[in-house]
Amino acid sequence: MISINNLSYYLGSRALFENASLHIKPKDKIGLIGLNGTGKSTLLKLITGQLQKDSGDISMAKECTIGFLNQDLLSFQSDESILSVAMEAFADVIAIQHKIDKVLKKMETAYEDKLVDKLTRLQDEFEANEGYVLQSKAEEVLEGIGFNTADLQRPLKEFSGGWRMRVILAKMLLEKPSILMLDEPTNHLDLPSIQWIENYLKTYEGAVIVVSHDRQFLNNTVNKIVEVSNQDLISYPGNYSNYLEEKELRNELQKNAFENQQAKIRQTERFVERFRAKATKARQVQSRVKALDRMDRVEDVIQDNAAVNFKFNFNKQSGRHVCTLEDVSKSYPEIDILKKASAHIERGDKIALIGANGKGKSTVLRIIDGDEKIEGKAKMGFNVNPSFYAQHQLESLNVENDLLEELKQFGSGKSEQELRGVLGCFLFSDEDVFKKIKVLSGGEKSRVALAKTLISEANFLLLDEPTNHLDIQSVNILIQALQQYQGSFILVSHDRYFVTQVANKIWWIEDHQIKEYLGTYEEYTYWCDKNNKPKDTFKPTVVKEDKPKKEKKQKEIDIDQKELSRLKKELSKVEAELEKLEAEKTKLEADLADPANFNDAEKIAKINQSYETNGESLKMKDQAWEQLVEQIEELEG
Repeated sequence: MISINNLSYYLGSRALFENASLHIKPKDKIGLIGLNGTGKSTLLKLITGQLQKDSGDISMAKECTIGFLNQDLLSFQSDESILSVAMEAFADVIAIQHKIDKVLKKMETAYEDKLVDKLTRLQDEFEANEGYVLQSKAEEVLEGIGFNTADLQRPLKEFSGGWRMRVILAKMLLEKPSILMLDEPTNHLDLPSIQWIENYLKTYEGAVIVVSHDRQFLNNTVNKIVEVSNQDLISYPGNYSNYLEEKELRNELQKNAFENQQAKIRQTERFVERFRAKATKARQVQSRVKALDRMDRVEDVIQDNAAVNFKFNFNKQSGRHVCTLEDVSKSYPEIDILKKASAHIERGDKIALIGANGKGKSTVLRIIDGDEKIEGKAKMGFNVNPSFYAQHQLESLNVENDLLEELKQFGSGKSEQELRGVLGCFLFSDEDVFKKIKVLSGGEKSRVALAKTLISEANFLLLDEPTNHLDIQSVNILIQALQQYQGSFILVSHDRYFVTQVANKIWWIEDHQIKEYLGTYEEYTYWCDKNNKPKDTFKPTVVKEDKPKKEKKQKEIDIDQKELSRLKKELSKVEAELEKLEAEKTKLEADLADPANFNDAEKIAKINQSYETNGESLKMKDQAWEQLVEQIEELEG
């Protein structure tokens, strides 16, 4: 259907593609992947002719039609209703309907046989093109991707960019082009809509090329992966999981070939160096020099599975109770979000708040952070130091700063070397750390903002759609960071793979209440399927409300205040002792690692004994700290 041969395209002096080739067949469902900035969106624009190639050939069959959903369409507006905009997909059939209406109008004053014949022909043509069911088809698609029935007659201009993008997507799905090209469609879809699109694409009759960083979406929709890497287009059969297996095998073969060739090159170079001055070996030396020049060099494998090797610490551990919501109500003029809802977050909770858009997930995060006016009570626990990440925070980055300056000004107190380590974890290496914020892409800015959030030494993170605009490698890095993170967090995300990897509890909003499932997303979906429940409304367990406490007398309050003061003094003392024990532990670990002590068995045994004693003391002090914090929280509660 589409044939790309020896394609080259340059962005200034940088080659995005160099002699790249790809052939797209009628039933192909292609997942186009690669790091941000490698040229995925550029390739789609080259196929549609929005950009002009520097060399090579892109040819397509005459009957081939293209539907291209891209981020530029976010600004599209119209006074027409969203149903009317979607129905533009059936322009030819609607034109027949207009002709029918005109004939019927004429027949009101002139009932003639020729008009009856014309009406019959038009109605037959209209029915043959499924004209009588087109509106119901359009309504089905629009409602499938998240619109309510009441929304369908509202003007498109009333909706935000993400919702307008959905309308354009619906129109393209209804047009059924020969090849459907979708650039990051899941960025603007909630989980139920993503699942609906997956089911639609599985049975789509044409070809599909989708750029996505959502692993599960790719696994559920594509039968071929095309990776943009090293200015080339590399094809792998199967879905994303198959790609990972195949790539690992190819990398192993390439690594072996590279190492074998390098060994041969070293051997040849030693021969040349050894016999260069001997006249009797001149011909052999010259032959080997020419062989080296002619050799097709095998490239070494570029490892793109970066690992996070930075430890994200915080100075103070939170108390057992991180945040409590009691009888919280929150409404907007046209919608109720919560009604007397209660929920509780404990230390170590890693919560994913999931569900359809419009349920109030981001509002709940802002309520927890204290940024929303509410009825009821939202209270942070003892020693809780929160940090909030949301897409709008990208606007708060100082565009004139370079990356190092931005992190330094954030006040984490880390050295430049430590900050370089953090930026390296988020794929900013070497001279990249001196890039100005203003030249970064949206995905790069997201990585900087996430790095700032994670070095804040906060022990409680609130993350609103953190994977939006991140490529797969960056999502992997964030997963590793959150898996290593020792604090608590709550996040909103529609990326199922991401949620599966990081969450140990699932929240969702149903009937204006916060519902909770105690387990991973994988366990949650299993129970949903077993109980035949929609995955954003399943209710295996409900958040328990605390029993109302009895009113205290003034005398009891005074006694509590004295006890609270005593406990806090005791806590400060224990924290000082803990700090001293931690310092002692660090010194003992250094002594154990010191080669100077390796040959002194008696000294090593003594250090080991001290290290074990230190560990027992730390454990006891940790328990004492926890007991004191619980007593303080109970009195403050």
